[in-house]
Amino acid sequence: MKVESNKYVTLAYNLHVGEGDERELMEQATVDSPLEFIFGTNSMLEAFEQKVEGLSKGDTFSFLLTPDEAYGDYEEEKIVELPIDIFQVEGKIDHEMLFEGNTLPMMDSYGNRLNGSVVSVNDTMVTMDFNHPLAGEILHFDGSVLGVRDASAEELTALFTTAGCGCGSDDCDDSEGCDCGSHDHSHHHHGNGEGGCGCGC
Repeated sequence: MKVESNKYVTLAYNLHVGEGDERELMEQATVDSPLEFIFGTNSMLEAFEQKVEGLSKGDTFSFLLTPDEAYGDYEEEKIVELPIDIFQVEGKIDHEMLFEGNTLPMMDSYGNRLNGSVVSVNDTMVTMDFNHPLAGEILHFDGSVLGVRDASAEELTALFTTAGCGCGSDDCDDSEGCDCGSHDHSHHHHGNGEGGCGCGC
């Protein structure tokens, strides 16, 4: 069985970023904790899916994705200052949440979810970086296909009824007019989310 639309795919891989001697291991999906996704459902980067399409269980892969194929260039415009008041929870600022380097789920003025990293905090303003953690990076993937099967009707139904945007969505890039959003954001491991950007996110 080959990797194609509506197949449930399980992969193991190492993700390195950078060039030459500067390459750094950024993420691993292992046999015990693999990347699992349904192919062709916009849960992964399109370029990533193109690289693994047609592979079968046991096949290996090795490829790179440029910033244009992955998360774009790093953009200074995505670093924004927001009033600290919007981070209030029940009338109080949660300083356990607002610390440098922490990633927070936010929502823009259009209701789109996006994640931002705290750059700095002072008494009145919070500086947030809404670039993807891997923006501007060349991504090197080396791995293997652990399994390919038909996705069940339940899995497909659950996928299309789950709220929130995934890695492949272009709707999460607007950092204008951010409001502190829901904390139940789901980071689809490697494809969506900030914790491990993985192939998709």
